[in-house]
Amino acid sequence: MAKRAALYSSSPRRAGPPPAQPAPQARQAARLDWRRYRGALLFLAGVLLTMALVQFNGGMSRAPGELTQEDIDAAVAKSLESAPPQAPAAKAWETIRLSVVRVQGYGLVTPAEDPEAPVNTGSGVIVLESGVILTNLHVVQHAHHIRVTFADGLESDAFVTGVRPEHDLAVLRAKTLPDDIVPATLTSTDKLRSGDRVVAVGFPFGIGPSVSAGVVSGLKREYRSLQGKRILTNLIQFDAAANPGNSGGPLVTAEGEVVGIVTGVLNPTDQRVFIGIGFAVPIENAASALGLPPF
Repeated sequence: MAKRAALYSSSPRRAGPPPAQPAPQARQAARLDWRRYRGALLFLAGVLLTMALVQFNGGMSRAPGELTQEDIDAAVAKSLESAPPQAPAAKAWETIRLSVVRVQGYGLVTPAEDPEAPVNTGSGVIVLESGVILTNLHVVQHAHHIRVTFADGLESDAFVTGVRPEHDLAVLRAKTLPDDIVPATLTSTDKLRSGDRVVAVGFPFGIGPSVSAGVVSGLKREYRSLQGKRILTNLIQFDAAANPGNSGGPLVTAEGEVVGIVTGVLNPTDQRVFIGIGFAVPIENAASALGLPPF
């Protein structure tokens, strides 16, 4: 009996009864409750997803703020930095162009001559609002009467009010002036150096106004006029192209300020064409011809 009892005690213990399972009616009720709220849950999930997308997009592409003057100035400065710089000759031309005039001298007419053809054509530059014009003496010296043409096309008779033969300068005054007359800005040659950029503006061979650019080749030069009757001194030598008709026109800096009056070209031939050596009277001499104080 004891042995049988031991056998009984070593055998595994029988498990307790299984947990109670919900009745089929309860499981059906749970499924019905989920289906009842399924639409509301899906709607709520959609709202949350939409809010997340809006926040994400807002962080990625922020709406621009109000445009300020600082923003505009910065954009303009950036555009100016990226734009190609204006050529010095173009800047000089824009500054001086309204002050340059064509000067034509007419002589005594013979039956074989054209009364409308000038005997000499040169250039000049307006220096005072009253219509005072600087040119070369040799442009108007033998003229019976003088006519000037302004930048706007207005033509006017002019007369000589003063001469400086030692500098080949003549001072003219126009009888009729344009509505908007623009005198040139004159500047001292004290700081002018060889190699500085200069621009010559005038009417070479009557064509123009024409612009040519170069540099100062030297200072305090001497030049004997074509006729060989006069030696001009203290001249500015330059290599901007100048030809007959440029005489009397301005020689200007890159800023468009007048530093001299073109007076002649050096050429070893008798063809009177430019080969790279031109001369201009310093503006200080021109100012003295006008009776203006020195710079």
